[in-house]
Amino acid sequence: MTRKQRYEFVIDYFQKNAPEAETELIYDSPYQLLVAVILSAQCTDKRVNITTPAIFEKYPDIKTLSQTNFDELFPLIKSISYPNNKTKHLIGMAQKLMKEFNGEIPMTVDELIKLPGVGRKTANVITSVVDKQPNMAVDTHVFRVSKRLGLVSTKANTPLAVENELLKYIPQELVHQAHHWLILHGRYTCLARNPKCEQCGLMQVCKYFWMQKS
Repeated sequence: MTRKQRYEFVIDYFQKNAPEAETELIYDSPYQLLVAVILSAQCTDKRVNITTPAIFEKYPDIKTLSQTNFDELFPLIKSISYPNNKTKHLIGMAQKLMKEFNGEIPMTVDELIKLPGVGRKTANVITSVVDKQPNMAVDTHVFRVSKRLGLVSTKANTPLAVENELLKYIPQELVHQAHHWLILHGRYTCLARNPKCEQCGLMQVCKYFWMQKS
């Protein structure tokens, strides 16, 4: 099977079985999504969704968040992983948006990564979810699933390398959705330690599965 055929099989499977795949973070605006994604680094979406309502109630927009301080915000974030850094990042992010972007969230990766707490992965999430831009955020799930399925080469050993290879083969108009396909597949089926291979509809084209069989 060629790599192109492998991609065609995988995309067809997800289009049929996960046509409505989307982020599991709960948000009502780009501001809320940005806060949630920053908080989600090395933390579960479930925990983030438990935490954010109190934050959004107290700080309903970028301006109010930019005017708070560490001691006021930290108690709302302390149950999240790395709360000290994330508290500083959220305040710094809001202040920079107010100072340099007139309180508006930019929709380019290059501008977003200038914000505290926003790396390439977060910027790709924001632009792909909010604006459906063809940007591929590579987290641990996307990285693992892409490698196991054989969608990317063995030499793709960094998130950026995986991102670039995925973008070569996934049609532009599907990239924003493919991001969620791979994440959710990794979260619920292709688990890191005990993948549910026997329940997986991609088993027949999965390099990892057949390597374990041999």
